[in-house]
Amino acid sequence: MESRIWHHAYDAGVPAEIGFAETALPEHLNESAARFGDRPALRFLNRRMSYRELDAQVDRFAAALAGLGVAKGDRVAIQLPNLPQTIISFYGTLRLGAVAVMTNPLYVARELEHQWNDAGCKIAITTDFLYAGRIEPIRDKLPVEHFVIAEIAEYLRFPLKQLAPIKLKRTTPPLCADVKPGPGIHRFRELLDAAPGGPPTVANNPGDLAALQYTGGTTGSSKGAMLTHANLSCQAQQLSAWLPELVAGEEVFLAALPFFHVFGLSVAMSLPVHVAAEVILLPNPREIPLMIDAINKHGVTIFPIVPAMVNGINQSPKVAGLKVGTLKICVSGSAPLPEDTLRSFEARTGGRIVEGYGLTEASPVTHVNPNNGVRKINTIGVPIPGTDCRIVSLEDGRTLGAGEEGELVIRGPQVMKGYWNQPEETAGTLRDGWLHTGDLASMDDDGYFRIVGRKKELIIAGGYNIYPDEIDEVLVSHPDILEAATIGVPDEKRGETVKSFVVLRPGASVSEEEITSYCRERLAAYKIPRLLEYRDELPKSSVLKILRRKLLEEELAAKA
Repeated sequence: MESRIWHHAYDAGVPAEIGFAETALPEHLNESAARFGDRPALRFLNRRMSYRELDAQVDRFAAALAGLGVAKGDRVAIQLPNLPQTIISFYGTLRLGAVAVMTNPLYVARELEHQWNDAGCKIAITTDFLYAGRIEPIRDKLPVEHFVIAEIAEYLRFPLKQLAPIKLKRTTPPLCADVKPGPGIHRFRELLDAAPGGPPTVANNPGDLAALQYTGGTTGSSKGAMLTHANLSCQAQQLSAWLPELVAGEEVFLAALPFFHVFGLSVAMSLPVHVAAEVILLPNPREIPLMIDAINKHGVTIFPIVPAMVNGINQSPKVAGLKVGTLKICVSGSAPLPEDTLRSFEARTGGRIVEGYGLTEASPVTHVNPNNGVRKINTIGVPIPGTDCRIVSLEDGRTLGAGEEGELVIRGPQVMKGYWNQPEETAGTLRDGWLHTGDLASMDDDGYFRIVGRKKELIIAGGYNIYPDEIDEVLVSHPDILEAATIGVPDEKRGETVKSFVVLRPGASVSEEEITSYCRERLAAYKIPRLLEYRDELPKSSVLKILRRKLLEEELAAKA
């Protein structure tokens, strides 16, 4: 790739180009185990596992899957929270040459049926309580032949291994359940322990399919993005190159972002394994007190994070006891982060937040703000090494200049192969080697990019184009507003009209008139919300991303 304007913004030690090692993703684990075998690979409560142990467990699990008839190219569903079994299952699946289908544990029956039937999953790895509560009643509607049942406590040591099931059965809903033995039912540890220890003799090529990563469906139906070993391996190499301060074998990552989401998969799992870091596993991304405890107890240095987590830490009484100084970098993504929220977090934690951008179809990261150089607040930063970008006109596809708004298009080694079984969707999204993101953006004179909205979320009111992100940015800058989400609702006269939903900070009280006046000082008249609704909370995805689509569905249903 030729020199680009954004290359001058790179930190010292960050290359404009990378000589990518053409490796399959499990080879990263092999290399870390060979170089740092005795170093901790993961920690879950009172259990710590070294890289040598993890590598051996992955080998055994791959052999166990082979014993169940899984062959290269078969799809294996992994529906687990962040547990040791999740990492073992993911790398074991890939080591066998099979394809991982990471599945949200919050999925209901309809979503499970769609994803697993669409992918044609032969095996599913899930938990006892998920199987008993959601899967068993619809088992005859699924293509799955074998279910591997994991238990939250099975990798813990005494006394937690004995005590945890008692507590987990008392939670609401229970996080421990009895699963009756039967055809196609296998216990995770029993299956793994009975498997031979030698690695399977399967050759993985970089171009082979590694994962079907389903889009979150925030703007439409969920589709399976086909991510190859090269996509995921290059992404780990790109992220490592972007952070030259990472010291192999010494970093500690806090994995609160769920691994079933592509952000967590790459930044909280694949990257730390690539640099032989210790991964602190947190199964529930909403457990803010446990995040703070983990940072204090384990000396966390890298924390992949989303804005809702930043907000939660800022609001937690426990943040006052947070030890300042261990956090090096917090990489934030999935949604815009208000500046006052960012500043407050940095003052409380001593960690530096760099905002970035990505999407499932790009494994996911394409842009990040420099960690040590110029960080431009309210931008997504600059393209990471090996990534090329353009802003193109929505009307005629021509490349636009600095300051002009259009669709962001991307190409690079992390861009997906296409959508599973959807050639028309693939053709519409991948054109001439460029990934058309559907996001509206602009680039400034220094090569920093800013997202202004989504094509599908664009509000057209009275002939004006209105970007919801801009309005939300203004709303959350109000001292009494914690969160906001803006949508366009049908309007007979204007086509659409602007409606905003707001969540106030605890104890705050602010009238609609005050909010309107505040917006009037900061927005053009046609952008000011004409409708306003107060909410105790906003609908969010599993990675705490606000779902405007859900709000629109509620509005349309109410008017029907």
